Amino acid sequence: RAIAVSAGERHSLALTADGAVWSWGDGLRGKLGHGDQQDQPLPKKVEAFAGQRVIAVSAGGVHGLAITADGAVWSWGWGGFGQLGHGDEQDQLLPKKVEAFAGRRVVAVSTGRDHSFAITADGAVWSWGYGYQGRLGHGDTQSQLLPKKVEAFAGRRVVAVAAGSAHSLALTADGAFFTWGKGDDGCLGHGEDLSDQLLPKKIEAQVGAVTE
Repeated sequence: RAIAVSAGERHSLALTADGAVWSWGDGLRGKLGHGDQQDQPLPKKVEAFAGQRVIAVSAGGVHGLAITADGAVWSWGWGGFGQLGHGDEQDQLLPKKVEAFAGRRVVAVSTGRDHSFAITADGAVWSWGYGYQGRLGHGDTQSQLLPKKVEAFAGRRVVAVAAGSAHSLALTADGAFFTWGKGDDGCLGHGEDLSDQLLPKKIEAQVGAVTE
């Protein structure tokens, strides 16, 4: 029985009730996690997680993330901008634990096209990978090979985060929305301000309010 799914770029992940991960679709750069680059026309269990209970998955453009029951993060696939979080730009054909989170419990992850996010149990947000247009939220456009805490959220508790292709969103415990990254087409929600945002910026519009 599947309990969660995630769609990437021409590939898919599913999480079953027994804590197993299944993947199918395009196998480019190892993004299916089976140790090769073969396409899979049918769901296939990711055997690298045997003996582990996975509680969340996220499929990015050409990479994937998973959280195991012990709060560890695992990543695999294309590592070209450091989005796997291992301190290098190497591809990983099999899931590999992100050692930067040793001693921390991760409760949520989200993958963009070439960047990644995690929320730790203390409500902090961490980002890594491609930094172009400020999508990592660190106030610059630098890429990060290792997870780095988004200091703009100091003093706030983040409860959800989502990575788009070139922009990012977060929801804080008080119900506020923050966006950052590429501002074209109004995707950041800041009205007529279509500029890129290098730091998380609160959406001032009343999201969910009834409008005439």
